[in-house]
Amino acid sequence: MNPSTVPLSISSFKTKCLSEMLGTYILVFLGPGSVVVAHLIPGLSSLEALTLVALVFGCTVTSVMLLLGKRSGAHINPAVSLANTVAGALRMEMFVPYVVFQAVGGLLAGLSLKVVFNTLDSADHLGSTKLAAGVTPIEGIALEALGTFLLAISALSSSSFVHSPVKQGALVGGTLAVLIVIIGPYTGASFNPARSLGPSVFSGYTSGQLVYWVGPLVGAGIAGLIFGALKR
Repeated sequence: MNPSTVPLSISSFKTKCLSEMLGTYILVFLGPGSVVVAHLIPGLSSLEALTLVALVFGCTVTSVMLLLGKRSGAHINPAVSLANTVAGALRMEMFVPYVVFQAVGGLLAGLSLKVVFNTLDSADHLGSTKLAAGVTPIEGIALEALGTFLLAISALSSSSFVHSPVKQGALVGGTLAVLIVIIGPYTGASFNPARSLGPSVFSGYTSGQLVYWVGPLVGAGIAGLIFGALKR
């Protein structure tokens, strides 16, 4: 019997959804939190700050995958869930619940960031993703789509072809860290709608946030289509 046709138990459904919410919360609290902290460290160059943020994001993703991967796959990203759904690696009926719980996790993290950094953070708007000066929304969407495409391909490849949980986490976390260093100066390197949602809502910085939904979802959808076709 095809496992995708076996009904999920209520317990399994709750475990998967809560795992995605917790994992997304951890990522969105620690990742954008590192943006705020980097801004507060005196004498830190822009390259050093970017490297610090990239390492925090990469290590957080790796750790969350090790902690929660067996429970839900640790997508912790609506775009990655879309790629998995399109590629046939995630049950269709789980896509909307995953996205909802990931969004809730991102919003709770945004609230936590506001509580922790509200009196300290101003310029970075709780680590919100922003387009750099001179980068148009269309260019931002294209860069976010490209980065998310590569991130989604790494996530799909790790779950399909890499059997060691440590190596799976290292592949995806390492890919994210490299992409942040390369694309971060232009778009803030979100590649994750939930990552942008929480800090944006609770900092009040909503300019250009559509970029961080359209770009990642387009890139992830293309990655899922291509990966699914090649695998079949």
